[in-house]
Amino acid sequence: MFFGISHLIVPTADLERAAQLWRDVIGFAEVRRGDGYVDIDTGSATLRLAQVSRVESSLSLRLQVSQVQTTYDTLLAAGCSTRYAPMKTPELEEMACVSDGDNHSIVLWRPLSEDEWGFVPELPKQGEWLPEAEALLKRLLAHVPALFRMLARRKTTRVIEQLAAEAKSPVTCDCVIKGYITASAKITRFRLVEPLRAEGINPDDYRAEFDYE
Repeated sequence: MFFGISHLIVPTADLERAAQLWRDVIGFAEVRRGDGYVDIDTGSATLRLAQVSRVESSLSLRLQVSQVQTTYDTLLAAGCSTRYAPMKTPELEEMACVSDGDNHSIVLWRPLSEDEWGFVPELPKQGEWLPEAEALLKRLLAHVPALFRMLARRKTTRVIEQLAAEAKSPVTCDCVIKGYITASAKITRFRLVEPLRAEGINPDDYRAEFDYE
């Protein structure tokens, strides 16, 4: 029976230098020390820094961070060398890479938020939509915080298409407005007033939807 990866062995020609980087600069905890090794708890797996006379091959470690540029600058200031500066990738990530004193590469990365993608995702449509209705929903969804926008897009699109199916019509702007309102929890619908007004829509015309349980 397998229980998962417990340790990643990272050879180093200077054990104290490597321990200082991972412990004091990056901020992980040293949890064990023995003859020729130091264990570093990364929160997901343990790095075992192993003393060797010469590092024969280099490793690549991916380190998820909240701020790529700040972490990149911190590691350079601590003596690491750059492999490439922070950049956005086609995989919708921000990445940078440095080399430590043993020439192991440390890739710094974070997922980009939807606001950083540079494009508006398509709606998960199944029915027929009028072009102006689709454009309206995309603009309204832009007001939803990026962290919650994907879920809001799925739920709101589903509710809107249900309304259109009941009306036996394509999705219209009126369907979008009604679905946009009723797909939200009643306690949070007050937040929809300003986005609607920004589109020239009078929220009072949809009082029934705001009161919908």
